[in-house]
Amino acid sequence: VRYLDWVLPGIMAINIMHSSLFGVGHAIVRYRKNGVLKRLKATPVNAFEFLAAQVFSRLGMIMLAVILQFISMNWLFDFLIQGSLSLLLGIALLGSMTLISLGLLMASRTGSEELAGGLLNLISWPMILLSGVWFSLEGAPVILQKLALAFPLTHLLQAARAVMLEGAVANDILPSLVTLGGMTLLFLTIAAWRFKWVED
Repeated sequence: VRYLDWVLPGIMAINIMHSSLFGVGHAIVRYRKNGVLKRLKATPVNAFEFLAAQVFSRLGMIMLAVILQFISMNWLFDFLIQGSLSLLLGIALLGSMTLISLGLLMASRTGSEELAGGLLNLISWPMILLSGVWFSLEGAPVILQKLALAFPLTHLLQAARAVMLEGAVANDILPSLVTLGGMTLLFLTIAAWRFKWVED
């Protein structure tokens, strides 16, 4: 396995992470500052429904970008794909939903785009460094490996690499899929609970 084959899922995951976190986070803050959320508050829509709609509305654009990037990079580098492309697409979908939900959580009460940007950077940099994007964590201290499991990007990468490099099937990566699904629900629930429609 070339290093390119190993690192490519990490590069794709970073693109998903940045599009998910910063795309939705800044948008929610702008909606709040411009009074859009204040008007929506007068409708029957509750916070959880609004946030869930944000997840699905942004998912299509992110997946379109990811698919185009995947096709173009595969054409350029002819990287290794041992497993199912449909399973890879499912992993990308679930990982994107989790990361969008995390972005919504970070922006659920934030009143300024500067603060939102700081919070999103605060959560994205540890994920980039500790989720195994550029290097394997197999030789890292156990406490660092356990800390990495707290990040959704880690589970997204583990599942994607298992499918691409080892030909894993859904049952093989079920723990990662369940974790991503649980994180999505947890992030959305907390974001809806602490969601603020208007600025203080």
